[in-house]
Amino acid sequence: MSEPALTFIDVETTGTRATRDRITEIAALKVLDGQVVDRWVTLINPGVGIPPFISQLTGIHDDMVSDAPRFETVAEALKTWLGDSWLVAHNARFDASFLRNAFKRAGLDYRPNVLCTLRISRRLEPQEHQHNLKALLARFDITVARAHRAEDDAEALWQLWQSWQRRFPTERWQEATELEKRHRSLPAHLDSEVLAGLPAAPGVYLFYGHNRLPLYVGKSVNLKSRVKGHFQRDHQDDKAMRMLQQIQHIEWEETAGDLGAQLREAQLIKEMMPIMNRQLRRQGGLKTWFWADGERSPTLAGSAVLISTAPGQRFGLFRHAREAKQALKSVIEEHRLCPQVIGLEKGRGRCFARQLGKCAGACCGEETLQEHTARAQQALSRLEVSTWPWPGRIVIREKSARPRRSAFHVVDRWCYLGSAKTLVAAKKLGCQAVQFDVDTYRILNRFLQDPAAHGLSVTPL
Repeated sequence: MSEPALTFIDVETTGTRATRDRITEIAALKVLDGQVVDRWVTLINPGVGIPPFISQLTGIHDDMVSDAPRFETVAEALKTWLGDSWLVAHNARFDASFLRNAFKRAGLDYRPNVLCTLRISRRLEPQEHQHNLKALLARFDITVARAHRAEDDAEALWQLWQSWQRRFPTERWQEATELEKRHRSLPAHLDSEVLAGLPAAPGVYLFYGHNRLPLYVGKSVNLKSRVKGHFQRDHQDDKAMRMLQQIQHIEWEETAGDLGAQLREAQLIKEMMPIMNRQLRRQGGLKTWFWADGERSPTLAGSAVLISTAPGQRFGLFRHAREAKQALKSVIEEHRLCPQVIGLEKGRGRCFARQLGKCAGACCGEETLQEHTARAQQALSRLEVSTWPWPGRIVIREKSARPRRSAFHVVDRWCYLGSAKTLVAAKKLGCQAVQFDVDTYRILNRFLQDPAAHGLSVTPL
């Protein structure tokens, strides 16, 4: 019985983003029973200009592809030619992602099975540090006439494949290729054994790049499903593709539930500053409008007032003073409040907004200050920051049924101080100074609105 056909393929492109950039050249060698039985080689007109640095790298210029076919004109024939053969490529996710997107733009669905020679190389020679194509060709004394040209690279891959078959025992070779087939969705630089222990439980996960550079921190109620989900959408998400090209190691921590996972994720992101996390980064210098009891207007205050016990209301969480003033200005205009009485503008007597009919007249006695204060505080209520309802620290107990696990989260004035496995250990936490964090506040505020509904119990300390 013949083995399935293998198609050794390489594509050249106008860039690295599969959803935006385009293919400029395709070369594919179809191998059956150890023999090249057919090949497909063509330049492709990408329909966009080829950047100069790409032309310098590949040798493919705009004038070379001006008379070449568009991918859409060859898509149907190419898909038929490829059939259900396995695609073999170096860093195969790159080539497969470009092909899937190109076929999609042509109105065709193409989801190939792929074998990555980079991953196979790591399995065959884990002691080697270099697994890029240039290093592999040098190691196996394979000569390429034109680097970064599709046909030459596809030919080189086929020669590399044959060199592996000659060098390694059949059993070792078959084990490496079978493992690659089973784990073909994983990033090229990631050891598949790392994922063996991923639990279907709540927790946080950490992706690392070269030299343990933190790339990304995430959380989920099902770590196994979430982490594997990252590896399924790179063809349609440029950020996912960039991240998966760099992942070399994964770590994770189990938690008792969703609250623990969210709190830990926010904490780790601020501590580690992963390059792929845009949200939940540490925010310095938060501003809020603090309306002290008995005052007729609010004052712009820093984040310290958010954890203070000073009596009054706090409205809004802003990254800087300009944003805070613009938000207050919008509320003033929407509710015909007086910018002069509020303190956003200086002056005495009838304000300019009143002259235009945009102020109800608190500045000139046509509205009492008490009425104005009540209206202003009501208008701002949608921005109100919840007051910490306990006199001090609390412990939030979170339990999970499967697997049976408990955690005790210590919180003080919306600040997460840490978690422990027992109440006794939890009571020892919280000696450090607290600092208000907007993301932690939002997480806690959501869960503490109705703790029982989330399976939580709260104990003041």
